Amino acid sequence: MRIPRDAHVRAVVGLLKTRRAVAILGARQVGKTTLAREIAAQRAHITYFDLEDPRDLARLEEPTLTLEPLRGLVVLDEIQRRPDLFPILRVLVDRPGTPARFLILGSASPELLKQSSETLAGRLAFYHLAGFDLEEVGTDNLRRLWFRGGFPESYLARTHGASRVWRRDFIRTFVERDVHLLGVSIPPGTLSRFWTMLAHYHGQLWNASELSGSLGVSHPTVRKYLDLLTQTFVLRQLRPWTENLGRRVVKSAKVYVSDSGLLHSLLQLSTPDDVESHPKLGASWEGFAIEQVTRVLRADPDECYFWRTHAGAELDLLVVRGRQRLGFEFKRTDSPRVSPSMRNAVTDLRLKQLYVVHAGKHSFDMSRKIEALALSEVTKHLKQLR
Repeated sequence: MRIPRDAHVRAVVGLLKTRRAVAILGARQVGKTTLAREIAAQRAHITYFDLEDPRDLARLEEPTLTLEPLRGLVVLDEIQRRPDLFPILRVLVDRPGTPARFLILGSASPELLKQSSETLAGRLAFYHLAGFDLEEVGTDNLRRLWFRGGFPESYLARTHGASRVWRRDFIRTFVERDVHLLGVSIPPGTLSRFWTMLAHYHGQLWNASELSGSLGVSHPTVRKYLDLLTQTFVLRQLRPWTENLGRRVVKSAKVYVSDSGLLHSLLQLSTPDDVESHPKLGASWEGFAIEQVTRVLRADPDECYFWRTHAGAELDLLVVRGRQRLGFEFKRTDSPRVSPSMRNAVTDLRLKQLYVVHAGKHSFDMSRKIEALALSEVTKHLKQLR
């Protein structure tokens, strides 16, 4: 079984038409290499370097001599393994009438690569690739996508058991090998415990004191762990909206494990029935729904917030794009109701629209500027707002 990712192919090809260097960033095993090979198949001249392959690393012992003569599309996979290449790429990209386009693949965010990539500032376009979403797999597969998550090998596994084994191995490899390859020195056992603890905080406010106390490390250290997991795309931090509204608002971020399948593995939930009977059921569904909404809207992390006041008013997701503000509440029910908190959010945040994303089958108007939106219909209803 193969699920085409044509929209991503078109987006990256479009960037390559206007930029000499494009970076596809995303978590390990999310499909970056497969996407790059699909793009490369459309090109006449391709040179591919896998920076985890000793043979390709040997070819780049003298990187300028190797890269300078190349024409067409040059793919550098797992660029975080060779940050010393960035200054050389700047020279090559700046050549008049440069004969090559560079497609760079990495498993760390621009923030984590900042020291290395700042030499390409203004020259490099970033494209974030995440796992499969509802638009790609179809709404008939919503429950499977929620339980297994969007990593291709996890989602496409023959059985739930095979999917679970793949996710377990991914988590182990990530904490034991991948983090070390990024040049970050954290004991694997400590990082594994921290990630598991965060799974139990999924959808809750970040509490540095509690977590640092449990791990026996300082606040700055536990914050470093949090940022590392965010910058490697396995965690989402949803920042609070703190615009002065004359109300006291919560100012701590909320944390979510980005992929619902990884969340379920960290919580040791083996089957969909295990998820349905777990205390984190609602939080799991909320995090999954947030991912689907932000993916449909193509919302950048710096456009996404939550809002909560000390008086009790709250909004699960606020997307701010220019002067447009969209609000989202997530309710795992098939009969959502308008609450005073929703009305406060519409007024206080000056929302264009508030959507109550729910688990039922039908979408309908609830009140002025408040609409019930079935999760299965999110793609159809929100694509027009991109």
